[in-house]
Parts: sequence; C-alpha cells; structure tokens
Amino acid sequence: MKTILSELRVAVTAVLSLAVVLCMAYPLAVWVLAQGLFPYEAGGSMVRRGGAIVGSALIAQNFSSPSYFHPRPSAAGEAGYDGASSGGTNLGPLSRKLVQSVRVRVDAYRAENGLPPGLPVPADAVTASGSGLDPHISVENALLQAPRVAYHRGVDRPAVDRLIQANTEGRALGILGEPRVNVLKLNLALDRKK
Repeated sequence: MKTILSELRVAVTAVLSLAVVLCMAYPLAVWVLAQGLFPYEAGGSMVRRGGAIVGSALIAQNFSSPSYFHPRPSAAGEAGYDGASSGGTNLGPLSRKLVQSVRVRVDAYRAENGLPPGLPVPADAVTASGSGLDPHISVENALLQAPRVAYHRGVDRPAVDRLIQANTEGRALGILGEPRVNVLKLNLALDRKK
C-alpha cells in the first residue's frame, strides 16, 4: 500500500508540474515573445484604413464589385468567406459535382473578364483553396482581371499593372510557392490611387 501511495504522489506531482509548464508557463512565454517580436502578426495581421480595421491580410473576404479584384472562390460556410467555417469542399478530382462547378466558374470568369472561350483560366480563379480563405491570387489571375478593373475605375491599364507588380509578394524564403498577390492589399492600393 505504501508503494501505491508513493507512486500516486509521483504521478500527481508530474501531472500538476506538466500542467503548470505546458498550460500556463509555455503559452505565456510564447505570447510574450510574439507580442514583443511580431506584434502585427500576433495581432492577426489586421489591415487598417483611416484608423479602422478593414480586414486581415491572412483571411480572404469577398469583393464582388467589378471595380475590385476578386479573390479565389470560397467553400467556407454557406455564402463563402466565413472564418468560423473554414474548409474546402472535400470533393476529389473525379467528382462530377466538382467538375461541373469548375466549368460554371470558368464560364463566369471568362464572361466577367471579357476573355475569349479558348483562353486558359488560372486554377486559382475557379477552385477554392483548402481553407476556403486564401487571401492571395496568382499574378496571372490578377493580370487577367486588370482590364476589367481598369475599365470600371476609369484608369489606364498600365497603372493597374504597376499596382499589381508593386503588390506582388515573392516566394516564401525565396524558394517556396509561387509569386502571389494579396487581394485585400491590392484593392486598398487601388482605392488609395483614386
């Protein structure tokens, strides 16, 4: 009996010690370091305009006006772009439902941007990301939307192309992924240009 009580005391001490370290000390240390070293990122990468928060650089939001660049389609939530319902469609590449929805999106994208029927459409323009909240689009997608945006804003196309290039983010660590454009930041840059 003495051995069981001794083992129980050791087990309880270990659990309480680990709980204090892993549930209190470690999260507090990470929070303090994040707030001190990376306050913008630790605060959710909030983007402000005129002192008001207009969104996060990390989460897509729907822009439907023809005078704005549009993000990737979203499968997050009923209407899309719902941060509380992040997720993809979970449809496989052989799914008829996925193929049909992509066909519809391709036709809509071509019509909206005045593209000819044979022109290839970037995959990120017609498919949702894994989270449904990807804030970036490919540079190719942005350039295909540029004529529509320039027309509806009444500005020349080269000015819009320069904004796209100025807001293009390079590969992560110089080697990972492809160059991309944050839609929220690009649209805010368009608004500032006006």
